[in-house]
Amino acid sequence: MNMDLDEALGRLSATPMPAGLAEIEGKVFARVREEAAFAAQATHRLRVGAVAVVVALGLGFAAGSPVTATASPDTLSPFGPSSPLAPSTLLAAG
Repeated sequence: MNMDLDEALGRLSATPMPAGLAEIEGKVFARVREEAAFAAQATHRLRVGAVAVVVALGLGFAAGSPVTATASPDTLSPFGPSSPLAPSTLLAAG
């Protein structure tokens, strides 16, 4: 593959310029401006992210904190041994 560099560059310069090449510079600079505007908002996004982390940690601590046990009220069950509503208890009381 012995190709002369001058010959290759001569062929390249003889080809017509692509249609989109003339407007590529404007597109590149527009993209650079968009990236700069996006980077300017980085501190705002960082603050919002920090607030979200603090809220998530607070909710996690609140949900995972030990809870004092409260005495549950006695539930009435018709099949329990000491139910005040059992038929035998109601009949014997009268």
